[in-house]
Amino acid sequence: MLITKRALGGMFVAPHHLAAQAGRDVLREGGNAAEAMLAAAAAIAVVYPHMNAIGGDGFWLLSSPGSTPQAIEACGPAAAAASPEFYRGHGHHRIPARGALAALTTAGTIGGWQTALEIGRRWGGRLPLHRLLEDAERHARDGVPVTPSQHRLTAAKLPELSGVPGFAETFLVDGKAPEEGAVLKQSRLADTLKQLAQAGLEDFYRGEIATAMAEDLERLGSPLRREDLAAFRASVVTPLSVRLRNSTVFNQPPPTQGLASLMILGIFDRLGCKQAESFEHLHGLVESTKQAFLVRDRYCTDPAYMVVDPNAFLTPEALSVRANAIDPRAPSPGRSRPYRAIRYGWAASTATATAPVLSKAFIGNSAPASFCQAPASSGRTAALASR
Repeated sequence: MLITKRALGGMFVAPHHLAAQAGRDVLREGGNAAEAMLAAAAAIAVVYPHMNAIGGDGFWLLSSPGSTPQAIEACGPAAAAASPEFYRGHGHHRIPARGALAALTTAGTIGGWQTALEIGRRWGGRLPLHRLLEDAERHARDGVPVTPSQHRLTAAKLPELSGVPGFAETFLVDGKAPEEGAVLKQSRLADTLKQLAQAGLEDFYRGEIATAMAEDLERLGSPLRREDLAAFRASVVTPLSVRLRNSTVFNQPPPTQGLASLMILGIFDRLGCKQAESFEHLHGLVESTKQAFLVRDRYCTDPAYMVVDPNAFLTPEALSVRANAIDPRAPSPGRSRPYRAIRYGWAASTATATAPVLSKAFIGNSAPASFCQAPASSGRTAALASR
């Protein structure tokens, strides 16, 4: 039987124990949950590099007592130079999947950290940035044991990544995937984290790190330039939500798949399945996913170019129409790929004036995540981040 764990002094769970420890220790030192999540997010990018990196995008959900949750969209746009003409000029009629020409969007993760940290400060956070990045920098410099999943994924992706500049010297040992338990050191990442701790997170976009990245990217052939980095700012946006029978669930608006995930839950909730793992349960999930993906594939894109309001698909009436379109005994024709599961972790804190934070990290097809929660003086606060 599953028994819910409880703790009065704080709790933190993450896909890797070193990331969980980083967040837990911040809570132990009196930091709030936003600060703890930032520390864990930095650590997971070091200790779980096949699933997380500081070069991705970030998405947070945050709430404080008595207020509607707010979202941080830290999703970098394409480079100004990334036009069809740019790629045709390099002999391509489509964007390559790997290499410098595939690196065409600004990495938004660090900008999301900055915005979340600012909100965390308003919630009473007081720990300095260098403390929040301390564990991540140490793990990168001293090294961490390679996990079984890192070994397997590195070996599987080796044929398509071995020629990508920087990959071999960073993630391989003698040209091969490192064995489970081998110590992986990432000195350049450690130096980057140290620079961010000293100069501030803005340095990633408008400082020395930005200059160095832009020079490397241009030399390798990427369309990204320093001006693209300098122009980026994470945005605070209104999250989507869906009302279920006994709860309200929030998620990110486009360009993420938050709309699809909420539609799946809302449609399935209306099917009234009563037995887990039964035919009606599994069939209902598959068909709900198909219905949601019909909307996702047709409408979800850059919000600046969307022609419909995503909230329109989450009304009780719209969800009921989708649910009624499902045959309870037969599959509908579907062209979408099967939905990939997302793993979640949780963390909780009871420090004074702190905020719970749920962090999801999206790299490839998986989403390792952590969650941190803590009561504030006037109730519970919360935040969600994904990368």
